[in-house]
This record gives sequence, structure tokens and C-alpha cells, in this order.
Amino acid sequence: MTIKNFFAVLLISTVAPALWADAPHENVNGRIHDRVLANGRVMDPASGLDAIRNVGITAGTITAVSAADLDGKEVVDASGLVIAPGFIDFHAHGQDNEANRFQARDGVTTALDLEGGRYPVAAYYRNRAGKALLNYGVAVSHHDIRKLLWPVATQGEDWAYAEARPEQIEEILARFAEGLADGGIGAGLGLEYTPGVGYDEVYRIFQFMAARDAPVTVHLRRARGDKVPPHSNLVAFQEVLANAAATGAALHIVHITPSALGDTATAIDLIAGAEKAGVNVSTEVYPYTAGSTSLRSAAFDEGWQQRLGMSYENLVWTATGERLTRETFDRYRSPEHAADSAGVIAHFIPQDAMRLAIAHPLTQIASDGLAWETGGEHPRGAGTFSRVLGRHVREMQALDLMTALRKMSWMPAQRLAAFVPAMRNKGRIAVGADADITVFDPQRIIDRATYEQPMQYSEGVVYVLVGGNFVVRDGESVEGAFPGQAIRLGEPVE
Repeated sequence: MTIKNFFAVLLISTVAPALWADAPHENVNGRIHDRVLANGRVMDPASGLDAIRNVGITAGTITAVSAADLDGKEVVDASGLVIAPGFIDFHAHGQDNEANRFQARDGVTTALDLEGGRYPVAAYYRNRAGKALLNYGVAVSHHDIRKLLWPVATQGEDWAYAEARPEQIEEILARFAEGLADGGIGAGLGLEYTPGVGYDEVYRIFQFMAARDAPVTVHLRRARGDKVPPHSNLVAFQEVLANAAATGAALHIVHITPSALGDTATAIDLIAGAEKAGVNVSTEVYPYTAGSTSLRSAAFDEGWQQRLGMSYENLVWTATGERLTRETFDRYRSPEHAADSAGVIAHFIPQDAMRLAIAHPLTQIASDGLAWETGGEHPRGAGTFSRVLGRHVREMQALDLMTALRKMSWMPAQRLAAFVPAMRNKGRIAVGADADITVFDPQRIIDRATYEQPMQYSEGVVYVLVGGNFVVRDGESVEGAFPGQAIRLGEPVE
């Protein structure tokens, strides 16, 4: 991202709420709207509007936000409910309609996988076109590119552990160029799972993306070696912040709490200080004290207990719900279970760190939800947003409702607005904005998904509209509705 575009984004993010406060919320003119949401409490984080209003929708766009009554071909009474911008999830690995149903019941209207991503990108967008429940999009996957360049057993090297030679780095960058041309939303790097990736390879990717005004989303690596302080991962934050500062790339760091653990407060200070100094960086958090991943990934290579600050009893095998021992850990990690899609839920995130990150104004909310393959996956794929609104806002009062909604809608929309044309009209309730809307009961919204029974819909989300079309109505999923549109990289804002 150029310096010019960075300051444009900074201006939009900090000044836009005041500008949108003067936006034309009254736009009645006697028209008949396709659909009207009547008498709801409109909460628009972009403008700060918090008032009873009627919202008119026509052809997928918000055409009126008015205190006056509106005429519509269909009028839906939203009395007692909050009308909010649809929630935008940057970190949703579940990229199919089964995952989308749980996401929609949690208030999500746009589900992007900017960490794991996909490659080839063109095939992903082609396969979802016209068949998606929610708006969808992905980054270009560093993992997938490496898997293609290092097929299984190629010269005895493994895609995750091989160090790229200079000519291989050039091939990786060429694949990234192809993925960007096909609409991939920047680069998705899972460095914890690729210990063979050298510092130069990562820097070159940052440099490449900066030159193309494309963001970089990173799952941080964990430092390895005897000299690394136990559980400390701040050096990983410093690596990517330095790369972003040196290249001008826009950086998004995923799930800050499992990456920083007990150092979360310091990690937030690092990010805030870098941002103040002009580094283009953002981060996210999910409202759980457990993570989830594959037991056979590089995250559980020798030394994992020191790196992660936990042991066998912190791990739950999702296929059976059992706590692991050294014996079962070795068994499930062995080649005989290579085809098993089950993973582990890892209970290791300090609760204080999680609560701090959720309440901090710097963070966005994102789920890191997985695809539902075994039925035993982490509950975050079904309950993240309702959990924040029900538990952290209503019950604990750790943050106010408008702040939470801002973290779920306006912040992620503005984060991508400079790179992705489709995001420029999302994340707000205002005339001209996309009619991606979540309507919920603030006194009733709550997550029901648990670690033991994760496939449980949230409660209190009454209506969800994507492009003006219902995907949740009267608290139930709408069958046969596929209004989701592709979210792709595009020309940056000048």
C-alpha cells in the first residue's frame, strides 16, 4: 500500500464517522421500496446513529433511513430489535454453505478466509459463484502454493519444512501474481505451520504485495530454539511489523491472543505504537480461551509444550472429545491417522488476555471458524459474534454495544475498502450502502455452541439480509437462498 493510500485509509477510518453523521438519512420522496424494516433501533457505527428508524431497501441497496414511515412492497416490523450492519468475518475457514448457515445464524453476512486462503484462486471463485449463502472471498494461499511446488516426497523435502531457493521464491511470487489477478485478496500466510519458510521469503512476499497494493494476512510463527523464553512470541510480532514498516505493506495479524498468550498487552502496545508511527496494521480476536488446529501440523513438532505453554491434558481430540495423554497424542499424530480429518481443541489462552483484547479499541472480531467436517469442531464457527454481544456486552458490560458492532462491521469494511471495491459500501446503515443487514434482539442474543456440542445455532438473531435478500427470517434459516456475491481484490482508492 502506498503512503498516499495509507493516509487515505487512516482519514476514512478516523474522520468518516463524523462525515457519515451528516449523510442523507432522510430519503423518502414518496417511493415504494422493495422491503422496509420498520421501527427498529438503527445502530450505525460509521455515523454514530442510534435511534428508532425505518430502513428502506430496493434492489439490494439501502434507499432510505428515515424517522418517517416508509412504503414498501413488504414491511417487516423490527420493533424492539437492533438493525445493524451485517457482520464481516475476516477469518472464516468454513467456505461452504453448511458453514455459512451457522455463520448467518450468528449474524455474519460476509465470510472471508484471509489467513488460509486458496490457490488456485480462480477455481475457488468459480465454484462458489451463484451458489453462496453469504458474500465470500479468499486471500492467495501461501500454503497451497508451497504444496504445489513441493509435492509429497519430492526430493525428500516437505512443503512445510523446505527452505526455498532464490529461484523457488521467484516461482512463489509468480503464483501470487496469478492469484491476485484472479481476485485473491492479498497474501494469506500461516507461518506457524511452515517452519521451513525463511525470513527472506516472508520479506519478499511483503515487498511483492506492497508494490501491488494488496494486504498481507499472517498467522505468526513461533520462535524455535533453546534460547527462546518460554511461551514468549513477541519476536514474531516484531518480525512482521518490521516487514510492514520497511515495505509499506498493509498487515493484518490474525487471532492476537493465541499468538501472544500472556504477552497480549505488550503485543497490543507494539501494534498500537507501530500504527501511530505510520505502519498500516490491524489485528483481530475471538472470544474463547481455546484454539483449534490439526494435531499433525508443524505446530506440534518437538518443543510444542514450551512454545505453546501447555501439555497433553490441554488438548481435546475432536473426534471423541477425549483429553489426550502422551500415548494418545503419539497415536493420533502417527501416519496411521493421516487421513483422519479430526483435529484438537487446545485450551491454553489466558482468560484475562482474551477479555483485554476484546475490549481494546484496536481489535476487530473474527471467528477463525473451521469447516464442519467431523461435527466436533471448535464452537467459534457458530457462536463468535453472538458470544461477544451476549456475554461481553450485555452480561459483563466489558464494552458498549456500538463499540462491539463497530468491531464487527465498520472496522473490517474500512480495513479492506482501499483494496477491495466491494467493501466500500459495506459495514454501515446509510443511504447508498449495500443492504447487508443483521437484525437481532439485544436482550436475547447469545451463543449456544459449546466445546462438547459445537454445532448449535446462536439465538437472538432474528433477520439477516444479504444484498437485501433474507438468509435468516424469524430466527430460522431460509432455504434455497443464495444471494452471496464474490469479494475480490480491486483497484485501490486514490
